[in-house]
Amino acid sequence: MPHSVAGMHYRRFGKTELSMPVFSCGGMRYQHKWQDVKKDDVPETNQKNLEATIHRALEVGIHHIETARGYGSSEMQLGYVLRNLPRDSFILQTKIGPSEDPDEFLKNFETSFDYLGLDYIDLLGIHGINESALLDYTLKKNGCLDAARELQKQGRVRHIGFSTHGSTDVICRAIDSGEFDYVNLHWYWIFQNNWPAIELAAKKDLGVFIISPNDKGGRLYDPSPILEDCCAPLSPMAFNDLFCLSHPQVHTLSIGASRPSDFDAHIEALNSWDQRDSLVTEAQTRLHHQIEKTVGMDWYENHAEGLPTWSDVPKNINFKLITWLWTLHQSLGMTEYAKARYNMLGNAGHWFPGENAEQMKAIDLEAVLKDSPYKSEISERLFEAHQLFKAEAGKRLSSV
Repeated sequence: MPHSVAGMHYRRFGKTELSMPVFSCGGMRYQHKWQDVKKDDVPETNQKNLEATIHRALEVGIHHIETARGYGSSEMQLGYVLRNLPRDSFILQTKIGPSEDPDEFLKNFETSFDYLGLDYIDLLGIHGINESALLDYTLKKNGCLDAARELQKQGRVRHIGFSTHGSTDVICRAIDSGEFDYVNLHWYWIFQNNWPAIELAAKKDLGVFIISPNDKGGRLYDPSPILEDCCAPLSPMAFNDLFCLSHPQVHTLSIGASRPSDFDAHIEALNSWDQRDSLVTEAQTRLHHQIEKTVGMDWYENHAEGLPTWSDVPKNINFKLITWLWTLHQSLGMTEYAKARYNMLGNAGHWFPGENAEQMKAIDLEAVLKDSPYKSEISERLFEAHQLFKAEAGKRLSSV
């Protein structure tokens, strides 16, 4: 078991019984390429930066290192670092996407295992259970989960979990299956919809890992002036850290580090650990006041009421997401975040489903919005959002 480092906080990671640091080192951003490459093709400066990032993580007590088969050269580059460290000095998680054919899943695992060069993987995540069909062929007899269980019997995998960008009902169904030891999911101050899934995970004693609280949680490394003012004296990133970690059901937050210094702001946030409840409450009071004077708390909390999901809307327009992005822009000045997310629509498959509002005029808005108490406002705000946010189509990082 990795040793604790003074100043870092640790939480029991559910039924895995692992002592998990409250921050994890995510492996999506420090690699050289989003495709597999040979070691000799990696620039020396890039590999040295990755190595320094891992050593810095361990130095400050962040001994959970997380990567994925879908993160290009991350696993391969990471393997050259980890195999030279004491095996009990870190917890390693990798993730592999579900496949209808479990042989493909196993083939991808062997690639990951060879790249990492370790005797065993502490945490193996089924990566991207984002919709019911993916969960179904993960859980089916002789499916991916059964294949992962065989790896577990062989001693090559210790614990099995899943990661998801899916809807709360899909996440809860996966948790309720009783088949997983932990879950990686989205939940942070600006997006708290998945709280029922976290509560269920706590009831089932699953470890809870929060995905991308700094980027998907609002581009908090480049916050709007309004967010900065509302969160002071904390930075928006520190506020979000302490907000999430003020809930004991949450065990660790991913830091997608691209260089050693990326941990510094989060470590600094822990200096306010003993004051976290009062600081978070004060910041939330200011945030709520800002929201009330711009869009109103009633709109902020209830604008999605009566809106159909994207799959039930003609042209698959994601009304719920677009109105949420408009709301963040209008109330908290999160325009750049809204633009980045809006332009992912239509370009990221089940990772970020639905379409933007480009074809709004081609559908019967009155019929689609018939159950919304805000039907007149939403029509206007959807058109406004498209004009504000539309730019060059975005893609998931792994597609770049």
